[in-house]
Amino acid sequence: MSELPGMIRPELQALPQVKDRITFLYLEHCTLGRQDGAVTVTDDQGVVHIPAAAISVLLLGPGTRVTHRAMELMGDMGVGVVWVGERGVRYYAHGRPLTTRSGLLLRQAELVSNTRKHLAVVRKMYQMRFPEEDVSGLTMQQLRGREGSRVRKAYQKASRETGVRWNGRLYRPDDFSAGDTVNQALSAGHACLYGLAHAVIVALGCSPGLGFVHVGHACSFVYDIADLYKAEVTIPIAFQVAAEDPEDLPAVVRRRVRDAMVEHHILERMVHDIRSLLLSEEEQPETEETVCLWDNLLGTVANGIQYFDSEGGGERS
Repeated sequence: MSELPGMIRPELQALPQVKDRITFLYLEHCTLGRQDGAVTVTDDQGVVHIPAAAISVLLLGPGTRVTHRAMELMGDMGVGVVWVGERGVRYYAHGRPLTTRSGLLLRQAELVSNTRKHLAVVRKMYQMRFPEEDVSGLTMQQLRGREGSRVRKAYQKASRETGVRWNGRLYRPDDFSAGDTVNQALSAGHACLYGLAHAVIVALGCSPGLGFVHVGHACSFVYDIADLYKAEVTIPIAFQVAAEDPEDLPAVVRRRVRDAMVEHHILERMVHDIRSLLLSEEEQPETEETVCLWDNLLGTVANGIQYFDSEGGGERS
């Protein structure tokens, strides 16, 4: 059998880093295929070619079909693939990470599991929200109260500026149309932010479920990271679009959020913020890919070596 056409599979080091890629694309009612190094998107209007190495995450909505060849390409190129519900407001599943390293994941698990270190990360997150304030001495209850006040002020400010009435965050995850216009816009905007945060988290090799402020959910860390940018991006956009009341509100919100993410460099900032939350200033990103064996006395030992047990007279690998 002859070899299938297409570009040679690149080394991971040759791929663009996640911070240098397009933020996200939402697709629905189409078929994804592959032509060379591009993902083809086909619907009743024609075919569009998307360079796979330039994509950070694809949000696949209802009516989406994906060929095996397309998934193979996206896996090789480290494209985050998130299957979402109608209008992109429900999360179902995601693809594999871009990295093959586990350093950040191990550090994340260490920080989550130690109460003192866990609290230190939470304070870092709140410090990002209040850069002019010292939150090092605040309790969790005080931090939550301050954050609640900040979000309420963001909603009230957006309401005053746009003239859109605000009666609180009222929505149903299983029924998008149940909320009023501004709540629908918020749901659509937040879903985009969650999709990007999820893609960045798994691309860096972290766990979406090991959260610090949010806990107990498969996407706890996704919500933690997304919350850092809501007041800056999705809340003002949702009120602006709600004031315009367009015919296809979710689509308009997605386009505005995508543009704002580019303008405010949200993708690059997410990468930087996740690293700064999990790593100290002295620690540097890993420069080479390594696989080690765990040792309860030595920490880690080299992989790929046949170890000899002098006392037992046998070998162990």
